[in-house]
Parts: sequence; C-alpha cells; structure tokens
Amino acid sequence: MQHTPGVFGKILLPFCIGIWVLHGAENTKLNLPMLFIAVFTFLLLLVINLLYRLYKVYNHKFKIAILINLFFFCLGYLRYMEANQASNPNNFSLYTAEFLCISITSEPQQKSKTVQFKARVHATYVRHQKQHTTGYLLVTIPSDLRHPVLLNYGEVYFIPAGYKMVNPPYNPAEFNFKAWLALQNIHYQIFLQPQELVSSKANKGSTLTSFALDIRQQQVELYRRLIKDDNAFAVASTLILGYRTDLNAETLAAYSKTGTIHALSVSGMHVGIIYFVLNRALQWMDRKRILKWVKVIILLTLIWSYALLTGYSASVLRSAVMLSMFILARAIQQNPDSYHILYFSAFCLLIYNPFLLWDVGFQLSYLSILGLIYLQPRLEKLVSFKSLWLKKLWSLITVSIAAQVFTYPLSAYYFHQFPVYFILSNLFITLPVILLMYIGIILIIFRLYWISPLFEWLIILMNRGLEKIATLPYSSINAIWYTKTELFLLCAFLFFLFAAISLKSKKSLAVSLVAFSSFQSLLAGDKFRAERQQKIIPFIINRSYALAFIKSNKAVLITDLLPNDKAFKFHIQPALDKMKIHTITCLQWNKDINTNDLVIKDHQLVFGNFKMLLLDSSFNHQRVKGKPVFDAIWIRSETKVKMNELREDISFKRIWIDTSNRNFAVQRDKTTSRTH
Repeated sequence: MQHTPGVFGKILLPFCIGIWVLHGAENTKLNLPMLFIAVFTFLLLLVINLLYRLYKVYNHKFKIAILINLFFFCLGYLRYMEANQASNPNNFSLYTAEFLCISITSEPQQKSKTVQFKARVHATYVRHQKQHTTGYLLVTIPSDLRHPVLLNYGEVYFIPAGYKMVNPPYNPAEFNFKAWLALQNIHYQIFLQPQELVSSKANKGSTLTSFALDIRQQQVELYRRLIKDDNAFAVASTLILGYRTDLNAETLAAYSKTGTIHALSVSGMHVGIIYFVLNRALQWMDRKRILKWVKVIILLTLIWSYALLTGYSASVLRSAVMLSMFILARAIQQNPDSYHILYFSAFCLLIYNPFLLWDVGFQLSYLSILGLIYLQPRLEKLVSFKSLWLKKLWSLITVSIAAQVFTYPLSAYYFHQFPVYFILSNLFITLPVILLMYIGIILIIFRLYWISPLFEWLIILMNRGLEKIATLPYSSINAIWYTKTELFLLCAFLFFLFAAISLKSKKSLAVSLVAFSSFQSLLAGDKFRAERQQKIIPFIINRSYALAFIKSNKAVLITDLLPNDKAFKFHIQPALDKMKIHTITCLQWNKDINTNDLVIKDHQLVFGNFKMLLLDSSFNHQRVKGKPVFDAIWIRSETKVKMNELREDISFKRIWIDTSNRNFAVQRDKTTSRTH
C-alpha cells in the first residue's frame, strides 16, 4: 500500500487517539490543561508557518510533526469532552426534579409490546421552579401493535422525573446494554405509562428531519398496501427505506448466517448502487465541462433525495457524505486519491459526532471500503479471463473477499460468527438487490403499481434462497469469542501482512508472523483452560431461573428455560459459547438427577466437592435438624423462611435468591442476611 497518507490521513490517527483516551479515562481534571496545550500549539504552529522560510523551519519537519500530532490529539480530546453529556455540568441528572420537559429526538420504534425512543431533556421542574438542562434519556412505554401509542419525532412532553441509571449486564458475556447506550450519550432510562406523557403542543425537532420521516412513513404505508407477504414487506421497507420495525428474527438470522446482513442495513452499498447506475447512465455528460458540473448537481441531488426517503438515517447520511465528497473530488480531479477522501470524510464525521468512533456500523463501513480500495484491485489482477462474464463474476467475488477480510476481525469480535458461504450468498443477492433498489424507488416515485407483484416475487425469491444457503451444512462458524488482546493481535497480523506484501518488507512480515503466533497461542490457551474448567454460574433472569454446572465442555442447567427460548439465547447462551460448551443438558428444579458429575436428591445438590441446599415452598414454616453443612443455599418461589432461623439450623457460606422471589422478599432476606 504505497501511497502518501495526505493531510487528513496524518491527522486522523492522533485525533482518534485523543477521543479514545478521554473515553477511557473520563478525567475532567485534564480539560483545562488540554485546552491550554491546544491553544498554545495552535498559536505556535501559526508562528512557525509565518517564519517557515525565514528560519528554514523545513529542516525541523520531525519536530513540527510532533506539534501537529499533539494539537490534533488535544483537539480530539476536547471535542469528545464537549460532546460527552455525562460530564456536562448542566446535565439534568445533577438537579433535583419532580418533572422533566423532554422532546423526542429519534423516530419512535414500535416493538411487539412497547414503543421506545431517545429523548432530549430540556428542563427540570421542582414545583414552579424551572432549570434549563441538557442530556439524553431512553424512554419506554407499553404499546400494543393493535392499538399503538402515537408519538412523533420532535414532539415535546412533560413527564415525571422517575428515571433510573441504565442497569449493567447481570450475567457473564451478556450484551452490555448500558455500555451500548453510553456510546450514544445515554446513561439513564425511564419506563412510563401512556397517561404520564403530557403534551405541550410544541415541537422542537428539525423541520427537515420531520419532513423526511413523514415522507418515509408514507412510502412504508404504500409498500404495506402493495405487498401481501409480511416478510417481503418487512424486507422491502428495510432494504429500500431503512425501516426495520417489522423484520422478524428468522429473516434476520438467515441474512446474518449468510453474511448478507449488510443488505438490510441501508448504507454505503445502497447509496453506491444508486450512484453506480446513475453515473453510467449520465456518462455522456463528461464530454463538456459545463455538462460535467450539471451531472455532479444531478448526482448529488438524487443521492440526497434518496437519503430523504430513508428518513436521514445515520448510516445513509454517513454514506451520502462520503460519496458526495468522492463525486466533488472526481469533478475537480480526474483520478482523486480514494484514501484521501476516506480519511477526510471520517475526520468530518468524527468532528460532528466523536461517539461515531465506537459505532459498529461506522467501523465496519470504513473497513469494508478500505478493503475495496486496497485489496480488491490486487485480488482482481491475480487472475485474468478472456470472457467478459467471467471477468465480471471474478470482480464480484473479489469484492466479497476484500470486504470480508478487512471486516472479519471486528465482525467476529462483535457478532461471534463467520459466514462460510459468504461468496455464494453475496453473488446470489447482487442482481436481486440492484433490481429491487430501482424497482422499489420507481414504485415510490412514478407509482407504477403494476410492477409490485414482480417486486414482491423477487424479495420472496431472495429470502428463500438465503434461507436455503443458511441451512447448508457448516453454513456458519458460531461461538467465536476473541478477547481484546486477541483482537488486537489479529488486526496487527493483517496490517503487517499487507504492509509486507505492499512494501516487500521482511521486517513487516516477521512482525505479522509474531502477531499471528501470539494470537494462536492465546487461542490455544483459551481452549486448554476450557477443557479443564469446572464452574458454577447462577444466572439472573426475570421471571425465570437458571443455574449452570460446568465441567470441561459440558454444562448441566437447572432451569425452566429451553435452548430455543429467547431468554435462554440472550442471557445464557453467550456465556456458554464463551466458555466453549458443546453439550448442554437442561433440567427442571423438581427433577432428581444422578450423573457422574451432578447429583440432586431430597433438595440437596452435589457437584464435585460443592454442596447446595435447594429451598422452596415445601420448607415453609419448617425447621432443618442436624445442623447440616452446605457451601450455598438457593431460595426460590417465595419461600417463607426466616433468615435468623436458617442460620441457626444450617451452616452455609453463600446464599442465592433468584428472581422468582418478589422484590420485597429479596430485599427482606438481603437485609436480614447482612445482620448475621
């Protein structure tokens, strides 16, 4: 990869490091020193620029580079500090409040039983005293699909101030909802009843965004009238308009397992398809300079009009910004450097919103584009064909491989799976997606309703084809769990490997081999520890119970859930996958068990040297005789026992009260337990 990084390529790294450092440290004591350093280095660089030739400053390029990197490091730090609502002294959470004044800042998402939206807090109220504040809040309201609560972007409401901090994950390897919301500047949430929302009849939303969301809702309703199949309608709304509310879990699973989930995320690929076809259709306008700029205006207008149709979703805006820069750069310069455009667009987006640095879509989008710019042309040159169709086919294959190679480390780290047949599935959907994009847009613009059966048939064909691919043997490798260290080593291996190939550097090759060897050693260590593990894991699950007994790669679970249950997949399965469990046995509380590893009989559980007493309603008003010794006791189902009597009758070290007990009973037993 022999190219000059350019201005934005050089400043992007220190800028991102500045954002990352403050995010990791959250040390507001450094804010003032950083501001001073940023101002000082900026003024110093201005003076150096004025005296550049007079004092032959060009002989000290290394020192100037250090100053420039320091300045943009401080700039990234300060930009994140400004954007971070948690450290804002005017945040609503720092004030006592009875009521809050909020406005809806995102499109309300209707789910099966609730509607959810992001809200900005404008003011807090204590009696008649008003305090202007800032900050964001996640609001959830019960809402049935048949009788949904009607809410719109920008509307202003008064709500009671019963918000709470977002809870952390209670189970190992469970999705960290708290951290995910924090990366969107949300640290608090509130659950309300519909009647607790009091409208102020005002609207503080962006007029353009409101218009875009209204337009998209009209198009969604149009698709709903024209498309009979529910799954086809959901895919059409998602694929063309980015409206994901109606997608079911089975459809998402099929696209995820085949490595085509990007087709359901309206982003760079969709905007790129529109640009590619329009650019080819208007190629005749490149002959004259005036027509060339007319073409640029047409392309930009159509791309941003499509962004309007999608409701100005974040992923489409990101892609539209990037592509707009590419179009303008190409109009000014015949062969613009794609790397410079990539760096410049990333820098602009991070200046606008530094939290994008942790956005998974942002990361994967830029990595896939980097793969297409760097790796795809090199792969395409490896094999040559005389046939035009074979050339096109090979080109599509290299596109899939390049994007997959560059995104693999992060996609495996975040989603824990690898689609084996990604080349086949991407080839399969390429033509249908292009046709669907244009048929869907034609339906919206020209109202040619007679083509809607073809539109629906294509979607059904694509869905069924991907479902077939997803059910092929070994269609995906699941339960891939990398630590941050392993992720870093994998990325280092790929980076230095490509550097070695591009620069023909033996040192880079040696570093890549060391990184790969270290990566494999850590994976071997993980496998070694998994084969010798012996653990007991209690899971906290609302309205259910689960206790896992793990030995090597086998797990026995005392639970009322089954592996196919949604709660099992969300709360339990990630932990088992991370610990490399291959065999899972689910048993209920009241079943006697006698295996080599686990024995349950007469409410007593033995796992190796570990002994537990299982207390349920059969122990109500009963006393245990003989002062038995247990490592732990498990209380469930509102067991009516007194903690002081329990400690007199039984010797135990730990106590576990599951969620089958009501909150007040849990608190009562916890309080009693602390006194002994």
